[in-house]
Parts: sequence; C-alpha cells; structure tokens
Amino acid sequence: MSDDTKPNPVKTLTLKKKATSSSNGASRPSDSSDSRGARAGTGSVRTGSRAHAVARSNVERNKTAPPPERTDRNDDTDTRRSSKPSKPFSRDSSRPSPARDARPSRTDENHRHSDRSEQGPSHQRVARNSPKHSETVSQTFPVFAPCPSGLEFVLEQELVDLGFENVQRGRAGCHFVADWSGVMHANLMSRIATRILARVGHGTVYTEDDIYALTHSVEWERWFGAERSLRVDTSAIRSPMKSLQFCNLVAKDAICDRLLDLEGERPSIDTVRPDARVHVFLDETTATLYLDTSGESLFKRGWRFDKGEAPLRENLAAGLLALSGWQPHIPLFDPFCGSGTILIEAAMISLNIPPGINRPFAFERLRNHDSRRWQDMLDKSRLHIKPALEAPIVGIDLDPQAIDAALSNADRSGLDPTCLDFAVGDAVSTPPPSEPGFIVTNPPYGDRLDTYDLSLWKEWAQQLKHEFAGWQLHVISSDRDLPKHLRLKPRLKTPIFNGALDCRLFAIDLVAAGYRDTATRDAR
Repeated sequence: MSDDTKPNPVKTLTLKKKATSSSNGASRPSDSSDSRGARAGTGSVRTGSRAHAVARSNVERNKTAPPPERTDRNDDTDTRRSSKPSKPFSRDSSRPSPARDARPSRTDENHRHSDRSEQGPSHQRVARNSPKHSETVSQTFPVFAPCPSGLEFVLEQELVDLGFENVQRGRAGCHFVADWSGVMHANLMSRIATRILARVGHGTVYTEDDIYALTHSVEWERWFGAERSLRVDTSAIRSPMKSLQFCNLVAKDAICDRLLDLEGERPSIDTVRPDARVHVFLDETTATLYLDTSGESLFKRGWRFDKGEAPLRENLAAGLLALSGWQPHIPLFDPFCGSGTILIEAAMISLNIPPGINRPFAFERLRNHDSRRWQDMLDKSRLHIKPALEAPIVGIDLDPQAIDAALSNADRSGLDPTCLDFAVGDAVSTPPPSEPGFIVTNPPYGDRLDTYDLSLWKEWAQQLKHEFAGWQLHVISSDRDLPKHLRLKPRLKTPIFNGALDCRLFAIDLVAAGYRDTATRDAR
C-alpha cells in the first residue's frame, strides 16, 4: 500500500498543519473539508516520510506551548471569583436578630436574594423577575373562589364550563386548580365568584408563633415588595386563637419582616385601597395563606355608579339568573328592575361579554405580571362578543329615578342603548312584554316595604294569574310568607343570602289551569 492511500498520516498532518498555519486556530468544519480534499487528491497536502517528520515536530511544539483558549477561560474565571466579596452574607449577618423566638432561620435562597438586593433596585428586579416569572407561569396553584352563600352549586358549574379541573364545592365557595393564566382567566370570566384567591401557604398552627413562622416562610418577594402597599385580612372557623386581630398583626409582621430582611425595606400598610392583599384563614389546627389576585370584589364590574334604593350585587344577580335556569334565547322581564342590575347582567351573559372586561385586577400590580399575555387574553375574549340579543330583555319600575339610574348603568357597561328596554311602569298593570318567558325579580321587602302598601302582593298576584300564564316566576325575598301573600305555591325554595339578609329564591310556575281552583279554595 502506497503512502498516498494511508489515511492516518494524512488525517494527522492535516489537523496539525491547520492548527499551526492560522494565528487564531482553525475551526473543525474547515479541517474536515481539507481532509476530504486530501483524500480526493485535490489538496496541497504533503505525504510520505517527510510528512511524518513535520507532523512529529508539530506535536512536540504543541506539547510545550500552553493552550491559549484554556488559559483565557481560567483567567476569566479567576477574575470573576476574585471580584466576589469574601463574605457574601456579611450584610445580613450585621443586622441584629429579631426578638421573636419563632422566627425561622434564613435559607440559602434567602441569602441569595439578600446579595441581589445590594446591587440596587434595578438589578434586584431583573434578577428576581426572570426566573420567577417563568416559574410562576408554569406553576399550578390550589385556588379558592368565594361566593355568596347559596350560590356554590351554580359557581361550581360555571367553573367547570370555563374549563377548570378538580372543582369542588366548599362552604361559601369552590376549590379548583389552575396555572397563572387560569387565575387571570377566572378573574376575567367568572360572573358568580367574589374573589379569586391563590393559595401560597398552608400548615399546622397551634400558637401565634406558628402563624408567624408559616407566614415568614412564604416567598412574598415573588409577588410584591416595598414598592407596593399591603393589607392582611384574617378569618377563622372554630380556631382556638384568642384574638383574630392579634393573629392578623402577627401575619402582617411576618410578611414585612421577611421583605425587610431580603430587600432592606418593608411595604406600607393601606387598609382602603391596597396594591397587594393577603388573606389568612384559620380553622381548628391549620392556617391557609391566600394571595388575593382580584383586588376589589369581582361583583364590582366597573359600570354601576347609580345603585338605586336597594341594589343586588352583580354576582348575586348573575347567580339568581343561573339558579332560575334562564337562557339567552328566552324572554326576560323584571317588573321591579330598580337600577337594572339583573337585566344588565342578563344582557352581558346573552352577548357573552366578560364581566371583568372594564375593570382592573390586583394581579396586574404583582411583580410577575405578564402584561402582554393579559392583553392577548383580553383581545381574544372580545372576539367572542355577540352583536345582538337573542330574545327581549325588559324592565320596568314605578320610580322614574330608578329607570334613569338603570339607563345610566347600561350606558356605562358598554351595552347598546337599544339592547335593553327600560321604562317607567307599574307591576300590577303592565301586560307581558313578549311571549312567555322568565320573570326574575327582586321586589321590595324588609325595610323597603315601608314605602309600599301591603296590598301590592294581592294586586300583583291577580296580574300574574290573569296575564302571565305560561311564564316562570323567580323572586328573591327575605319574607318567608311571600308565596302566601301571592297565593301561589312555589315548586322550589333556594336559601340564599343577600348581604346579611337570609333570603329565599322562590320558583313558581304560572299555570293558568290551576288558579281558578286555588282561588276557590282560598275563598272557602
């Protein structure tokens, strides 16, 4: 076999020659190309005994010369190491330790946050947001959505319809699991929930010191710092703690102390309009810490300024519609519409307008907020808004000022003025506005009855019996005897709270065939 056909000398010679013929070192792709050229006989590579001698000489030279690239990397590494302080935690160690015995010791992660805080606020924000933001986006959270008592079933169904998993009814609310995009989506789309609370801590507690230790262990710096104001609320069921006010103070101190240790500042306290709100819930043996992602209650849609005499909250109105079984293709009538809350909610449901489309949320002020993702979610939700109602929605009230308030609220909600039909009218004489449908209403009761003659019920019942056969009546009242006053028998009574009032939602089928017999029995 000739020297030209021996692959090893050619390959070795090519690599070494290219390494020494360039001042900055040849790259591997060019070496491979030259090797292929040598095998094809097109390159100017020397072969034979002289080539062996040159190759051995190059090898000896390379052994005595230090590799330049490795030397540069070592020098950079040494420079970086030498620039670090010899005691990276000296800033924290110089602080006096707090007086609380229950205070937890700092972890290495806390020390790393402390080191970043020495670089200044701008460095600290970038260092925190980059990894924490991606972690938050991919993380799933146990979430609790409170609601008015009595609406748990329809809230559960709403959350399932919105696509959430592991939805479970609880006391005055529902539990479910969601990632951070799901948390934002729930705030935007839930019509019945009062808030969306993301659980960030849970543990066994027996004393106030246990509450402090648990609260101090949560990474609050992920969500907010001294640049935001804070409010802490504490509630309990069968908790052995002696003072909820003191427990609330302990939890607040734990949050502020942690942020002070890590960032050198503590947030201010604002009990009226805080930027960040934390809820502490205590039971017999545990404490659960929630981050409030909603801010103001979700029933504050951002459109109702004129409230009328005794308004329903918006999420309660949406809950009444859900409990009644009303659907957008069915006509809806409210003969005691007041400021129009029930009907405006019905119109937004019918048009598929997100309830939170016109309001801000607390999660927009948190450190991990992705404004672009949120804007994309808003834009996508607007694409699904329908142009017109499927069935008429009509409301009347005897008070002209109430009708003016309803028209103003409808205008602020963004609804077309022709979308809803509000007019001054009397429930005892107004005929049906359309073919049979649903009556969902909040008539006067409690303190409001002082302005009405009790004969209202008898006159309204006669109107319902004679003119509204085939309609379904769903009326909320704190008066348990309302069906007797109307001389109508409800097929369903649903307990529900309107604020502090213990009410019932009465469902009554207005069937003409049975009224004559009922009236005869009542006369006897």
